[in-house]
This record gives sequence, structure tokens and C-alpha cells, in this order.
Amino acid sequence: MTESAAEPSKAPTGDALDRALSAEHAAVYAYGVIGGKTSGALLKRATAGFDAHRARRDQLRTLITRRGGTPAEPGPTYLLPFEVRKPADAVRLAVLVEQRVTTASLELAADRDPALRRLAALAAQECATRAYGWQPKIGDPFPGMGRGGADVDAAPAEEAGSEEAGSEGAGSDAASSESAGADAAPGQEARPEQSAQGGQ
Repeated sequence: MTESAAEPSKAPTGDALDRALSAEHAAVYAYGVIGGKTSGALLKRATAGFDAHRARRDQLRTLITRRGGTPAEPGPTYLLPFEVRKPADAVRLAVLVEQRVTTASLELAADRDPALRRLAALAAQECATRAYGWQPKIGDPFPGMGRGGADVDAAPAEEAGSEEAGSEGAGSDAASSESAGADAAPGQEARPEQSAQGGQ
């Protein structure tokens, strides 16, 4: 008996949904840090990214609940892959965030449920578009499948360079911790810290 689109497989999908939700939780946190280190046009872009990931996070939470699962809550704080001190760092982090969330979204693209496949394709497309907006270059022919963000340049788009003056915003000190970011699991551009050093 074949499985209908209305009743997709639950175990693999549930795990993939959980990972996608975790990636979105981390993205929302990271974009809060990015917003604190940018201004002007870059801040507007950061705000748009924050809103988009928050909306996708809420969508995934709803999906998990409807499937009988319990959505994971965000960590109290996250350890970022590198210290974010200036706009150039914020741009680099934003590109990495979008690449990692794209990776998490791609896992859902193999689901039997057409609605989930469509959601995954749209999420990956939106992330790739945002990453290109932050850094307009094609560094990886397969977005979201790069090697730990190795294709991300340290230099931001030209727009970021013009915004560096007076950009030391009120970013979270806890979020600016050093981490083994290159070792982060796919879909996790930031990971929860073990100690609760601050709230969301």
C-alpha cells in the first residue's frame, strides 16, 4: 500500500523538520547579532532576514505540532562560528547563516509530501537569494552544500565597506564568542551554548 501525500512518513520527516527548526532558531539569533553590527542599508537587509527566518521558524513549529510532535525551543544563547565586531564580520556571518539554513532545507526536499517538498524548495531559494544579496558572487554552484562555509569571503559586498564607520552597535557579547564554526553540523550556523548566559 502506497503512502498518500496527505499522510507522509513521520520518522525521517520529523527528524528533518526538527533540524530545519533548529537551524531557523539559530538563524534568528544570529540575525539579532548581525543587526547589532550594521546600520543603514545593511541594517534594513538584516531586519528583513530576521523577519523572514522568524516567519519560517513559526511555520516549521506549526508543521511539527500538526504532525503530533513537540517543537524544540530555542537555546538561551548561541555560540557563533567567529567573533562579530564590525559590518564585514556581520556580512560574512549572514552569508554563512543562509548557506547553513539552505543545507537544512534541502533535506526536506526528499520528503514524500509534495507540500513539504515545495516548502523546502522555496526556503532554499529564499536563503540563496538572501546570501547573494549580502555577497553578490557565485562561490558555490550548489548552494547550501559548501564545505563549512569555506566559500564565504572575509570581504563583504562593497556596500558593507561604506558602512563601517560608527557601526559598533549593541551586539550581544555572549554571541561574539569564539567557536569551532567550521566543525558545526550542517544546518547549524550557530549552536546553543551549554551555559545559559542570557535570554533570547
